[in-house]
Amino acid sequence: MQSMKGNFLQRFLATRSDYGLMVARITLGGVMFPHGAQKLFGWFGGNGFQGTMQGMSQGLGIPQPLVFLAIMAESIGALMLIFGLGGRLAAFGIGVTMVVAALQHTSNGFFMNWFGQQAGEGYEYHLLTIGLAIVTMIAGSGALSVDRLLARTESE
Repeated sequence: MQSMKGNFLQRFLATRSDYGLMVARITLGGVMFPHGAQKLFGWFGGNGFQGTMQGMSQGLGIPQPLVFLAIMAESIGALMLIFGLGGRLAAFGIGVTMVVAALQHTSNGFFMNWFGQQAGEGYEYHLLTIGLAIVTMIAGSGALSVDRLLARTESE
């Protein structure tokens, strides 16, 4: 049983020493962390944990457990991506969060609100983050990641 569990963990963490994958995961983590820090800590003009929980659950009608998961994906998950620790799991969480966010913005159209003439922002940013998340879910964390180090250690 232990070898089956170890085999799963090694496959889950396995990744090539690919600098392109590293850039994708660090970019995704880097652009998501400020959003997560707004929601978790209130940094960068955000509402903090309580304000976000209340605003997203009451204002948008999203169930509180899902709001909690979104906050964790955007904050802790973003840090996990930056370090390349559990990259596939972190990318999945951010990807799901961004699918929900994109659906919230479809009525605003595709493009961001360049000239302030629409009700809100478009969803093209969300598509970019979803694309980076999919790359990381498929190929892993890439070079200079904790995942790569752990996968090598696990196989030895």
